[in-house]
Amino acid sequence: MELRLYDTLTREKRPFVPLDANNVRMYACGPTVYDFAHIGNGRAAIVFDVLFRVLRHRYGKDHVTYVRNITDVDDKINERAARDYPGVPLNEAIRKVTELTYQQYQGDVTALGCLPPTVQPRATEHIPEMRAIIEKLIAGGFAYVAEDHVLFSPQAMNAANSVLPRYGALSKRSLDEMIAGARVDVAPYKRDNTDFVLWKPAKPGEPSWPSPAGIAVEGRPGWHIECSAMAWKHLGERFDIHGGGIDLVFPHHENELAQTCCAFHSDRMANVWMHNGFLQLESEKMSKSLGNFFTIRDLLADWPGEVLRLAMLKTHYRSPLDWTLRSAEESAKTLDDWYAVAADIEPGAPSPAMLEALSDDLNTAQAMAVLHGLRNASASSEASRRELAGSLRMLGFLSESAAAWKSRKQQASGVDASAVEALIAERTAARARKDFKESDRIRDQLAAMGVVIKDSKEGTTWEVAR
Repeated sequence: MELRLYDTLTREKRPFVPLDANNVRMYACGPTVYDFAHIGNGRAAIVFDVLFRVLRHRYGKDHVTYVRNITDVDDKINERAARDYPGVPLNEAIRKVTELTYQQYQGDVTALGCLPPTVQPRATEHIPEMRAIIEKLIAGGFAYVAEDHVLFSPQAMNAANSVLPRYGALSKRSLDEMIAGARVDVAPYKRDNTDFVLWKPAKPGEPSWPSPAGIAVEGRPGWHIECSAMAWKHLGERFDIHGGGIDLVFPHHENELAQTCCAFHSDRMANVWMHNGFLQLESEKMSKSLGNFFTIRDLLADWPGEVLRLAMLKTHYRSPLDWTLRSAEESAKTLDDWYAVAADIEPGAPSPAMLEALSDDLNTAQAMAVLHGLRNASASSEASRRELAGSLRMLGFLSESAAAWKSRKQQASGVDASAVEALIAERTAARARKDFKESDRIRDQLAAMGVVIKDSKEGTTWEVAR
């Protein structure tokens, strides 16, 4: 079966053909490390983790390079560093903030079942590559120096008679539309309103580096240039897949595409651009002002990471996702069942039907339907049970034993396991002496504690009701 992916640039789903099948290369925009990542960031991490897993299965673990960057130079980082560490030199305070929030992000996405990328580069470690690209853009006439700034000119890009794509091709906007729809920084040194900053002079106390283009004062990079530099360093001038949230199409990815193509005189930066849809909460846009803004860490306090992962994979990645309490509860029940059935057996190969669904532009919704079919078949087929286990593990589930999963759920519920076991023993004794009134009373007491019991020939088992 061929792998087909939807390309945002061409607006079509087409067969994926890597530039080099021995080194399939993917880049996804990672977090700006100034605070806990929100749940929308979690969706992007999960989506591209699934794609990473699919590519590794298809081409081999040693033949896929996945780069997810860390943005560690940003005004928001500077603001938090000054707020949280007053009296500490700003550069030292910034390092404290970025190290802390980087570790928090790593912990959060690991809890969501995401594999570590092959490379996780930091923006501040790639200043030489940023300066090199800026110099190329100035030499090519696509960027210019003004009042110690370096600015990129979309007009110059579109005027070039070459293989370059049109500026606006990714977002499918004209220059006039982009001016109307974006927050444009008005500055007297700009030649045109659409020009954007590649490099700017640093303010007193801010992190700074020697500037390109012979600019005397030290400066710092603009936002967009960092991803062009990191992708170039670790994946080359052109690579296979570039991913991120749909909110990054414009201006971030549009500007990345423009910078890279103009610097290297190419018609493409990535052969495929992939973007996951927006996430909303209980049918409302996530917003701090509405009080429904949740970080990954907030939700991990209430749910295991695999529950969040499953809830997000039930919807196709390009569709908007409505995060609801009901969806989380249903996902938790499904995982309870999957763990009970498949966690402790030797997994088989992933289901061909599931792989076919994933090969159709990561159709995880269809993949879930396949998994439910395997679960039904597993009641009478050991082969289906093993296939279910292998399929779930490939998708990032069943990371622990059934006993560990059950124990964690019990601990999170606050139910006293020893008290439950004592009551079940009393109930078993009551049933043995045919005191069914007492047996029913104990059953009702357990139910009031949030405990569901199940009797079988092997004895009585219990679980926490969600």
